[in-house]
Amino acid sequence: MSESIVSFEHVSKSYPQYHQITGGIKQFLFNLPKAVRLFKTARYLALHDISFEVKQGETFGIIGRNGAGKSTTLGLIAGVLKSTIGKVSVKGKISPLLELGAGFNSDLTGRENIFLNGVLMGLTRKEVANKVDDIIEFSELGEFIEQPIRVYSSGMLARLGFSVASSLDPEILLIDEILAVGDITFQHKCVERMMSFKQKKVTMVFVSHSMESMVSLCDRAMWIENHTVKMIGDAKAVVKEFVNQS
Repeated sequence: MSESIVSFEHVSKSYPQYHQITGGIKQFLFNLPKAVRLFKTARYLALHDISFEVKQGETFGIIGRNGAGKSTTLGLIAGVLKSTIGKVSVKGKISPLLELGAGFNSDLTGRENIFLNGVLMGLTRKEVANKVDDIIEFSELGEFIEQPIRVYSSGMLARLGFSVASSLDPEILLIDEILAVGDITFQHKCVERMMSFKQKKVTMVFVSHSMESMVSLCDRAMWIENHTVKMIGDAKAVVKEFVNQS
């Protein structure tokens, strides 16, 4: 049986929920103890009691409506968020692609950002230098690779982000909606690279609203509804149930 690479044990994530002061500052001061208690106790629950495992070499999909907690789950796996309750365990080097421009410096060129991201992922500059030409070629950014990324479109950022994250020997690849951005030709290139990772048994966790991509790419899927697990199982079965209830 394959080893568990990602494990969530009864994980919940909440954030402080700040309220606007209504009734004016005078009313707020007259009710100060109550207002302070409200500020301390009011929280937004992003995930509630989530438990699942991702096996080594598995492509695991996460589906659900907007605001269900999909991206929060990826953030917890990546380590950019910490759980409020429960335990998150991850084994392996993570290559996250969580949002456009994440981890990029807008004042640096595309080429410079490749080196920055590579070093942040734990590679040496020499290791990144050995891969930089392949990354640039895959991105198809041409002369724009020497321009600061603040001039990039969302599609160009997607190209650069996916090219970097997928080229630096990922052990665990996290992908959040990247296939929804950019032109069709590049989306096909991304799918082809993800299929090659499947063949190489790279562990992938994939969030998408594309049910077609979920079925074609994922071994298993998890459906998050109202911040908790609705269903986990074979990707086709989970997608079918999700579509039927949508």
